[in-house]
Amino acid sequence: MPREAEPSNNERAFILEALRQNTRFDGRASDAFRDIDLTFGDVDGHVDVQLGNTKVLARISASVTAPFPDRKFDGIFTITTELSPMASPAFEVGRQTDTETLLSRLLEVALRRSSAISTESLCLLAGQKVWALTATCHVLSHDGNLLDAACIAVLAALQHYRIPDTTVKGEEVIVHSAGERNPVPLAMLHHPLCVTMALFEGGEKVIVDATLREQQCCEGDVVVTANKHGEVVQIAKLGGAPADALVLLNCVDIAVAKVKELDSIITEALEKHMRERDVGGLMAELRAENER
Repeated sequence: MPREAEPSNNERAFILEALRQNTRFDGRASDAFRDIDLTFGDVDGHVDVQLGNTKVLARISASVTAPFPDRKFDGIFTITTELSPMASPAFEVGRQTDTETLLSRLLEVALRRSSAISTESLCLLAGQKVWALTATCHVLSHDGNLLDAACIAVLAALQHYRIPDTTVKGEEVIVHSAGERNPVPLAMLHHPLCVTMALFEGGEKVIVDATLREQQCCEGDVVVTANKHGEVVQIAKLGGAPADALVLLNCVDIAVAKVKELDSIITEALEKHMRERDVGGLMAELRAENER
């Protein structure tokens, strides 16, 4: 099975020595993210996120289906991830790696199990028809911190997506095209974001948004998922060197502060995109009609 190329002894020694001197080889502070660039597609729910050299594409799709028998009043929301050899030679087509499994599970907890979306709002006809919402995350380039980039991409795509409007007549559900009725935003309950921190020197040194080389040299990592209100969704310490409670509390404090920054970046990018797409003041006209 292919593996990611390990850093040489000289590279490892250089990175560790630089961190002892509170320096990262790309010049960032220990709690700084790399440059984040969000590009929204012309189609609703398509978002391209670039975090340094890590690049992720997220897209949202929806279809009408039958609900689960034990969840008759809830729609369906699923998240899938795709890691191809284009992103890294360590990934193979048709073979799920540990990285992909871990990415899928953490995104599942962060966005689906935390009820980021109101699944009740996806119900069309109780027990018969609901919306099945699928978020597909494609990893295009891997240079560390896949989870944070994927979480930003999926969350931004959910906020950008507009689901078709519907009309229910008896037991018939009519799905309207965009030409008939304007699609509507998804009912988001909160906006959770993941922050991954790499641990060095027994947890004494914590860095945010580690590159691939830094991840390969770290002793372990901690994932904290929270929203801008400071509500913590999950804390994941998956393998590596043990970390005491004080280290985890420090990680939570760092993550809560960084989540607020990430949330504002997504909000600003969305607002900028909507202004650019607002040809002829259509959105302003619709808002005026709603106010009347």
